[in-house]
Amino acid sequence: MTRICGSIEIRRPVEEVFDFVADQRNELSYNPKTTESVKLTEGPIGVGARFRATVLSAGRSLPMVIEYTGFDRPHRLASRSVMTGSVVAGEVCCHPGPRGIRFTWEWDVRVSGPARFAGPLIGWIGRREERSIRTGLQRHLEGKAGAS
Repeated sequence: MTRICGSIEIRRPVEEVFDFVADQRNELSYNPKTTESVKLTEGPIGVGARFRATVLSAGRSLPMVIEYTGFDRPHRLASRSVMTGSVVAGEVCCHPGPRGIRFTWEWDVRVSGPARFAGPLIGWIGRREERSIRTGLQRHLEGKAGAS
């Protein structure tokens, strides 16, 4: 298992950031590696909500199913993502601060098959990718606010 953790400051209200991130379909607007995101379940977003997403990984399309396993608006969103060869479980949290929020993430990545021996490499790539995704989120939300 590989753990991927990090944080970033986003200068937007906690509810705005949480609600935007909780709708997985919004990832298309800030993560260029996400090519599809569809809500599979009916009803409001919360525990049990499921999404099908496709991301680009090493030049290939990688489909996954994401299920929300914890939902404490506007502070904590836990999920489990299942894709061929791996399962990613963890959470993102929004911590209010004086100029916006501290957005944190913590993921446990379990890889099966021969790739399970590449833990350090998976961790390095995962940390880099997650930082890039969350920086895209920050730019999108802060830029959107500046355009209003």
